Amino acid sequence: MFAFVWAASIRLGMLLRRLMPSNILLDAIHTRRGLKWGAPAMLLAVPYLFAALLCAGLAQQPDATWLNLLVLVFVWDALKFLVAGPATLVRLLRVRRFEARVRRLDAAPVLSEGVDLERVEKPDLVRVQ
Repeated sequence: MFAFVWAASIRLGMLLRRLMPSNILLDAIHTRRGLKWGAPAMLLAVPYLFAALLCAGLAQQPDATWLNLLVLVFVWDALKFLVAGPATLVRLLRVRRFEARVRRLDAAPVLSEGVDLERVEKPDLVRVQ
């Protein structure tokens, strides 16, 4: 029984990972091209928190206690966006530092081959034969 519940929760989590709009957006933000959008994406936490507040107010009515589930989902999504902002900024800094190091290492062999740039013959463009 425990294995069935475990497998079902994993499958449900994967389904939600593919279909929920917040998860799709967060997956796009965590790519190399999307890392720069991490900080502006933190602003999406505001509408999620507003929706959670609205659902919490509506859940006070007698037959609307099911809205508490939506409150949990909205708060969870807001927290995901709040954490994604600083996390993507840190990852962006690490990626840019790594890319700069790779560029620097690619340029190093050219300068270390013993070629003296002062003594290299430059082509004379005005020489007439």
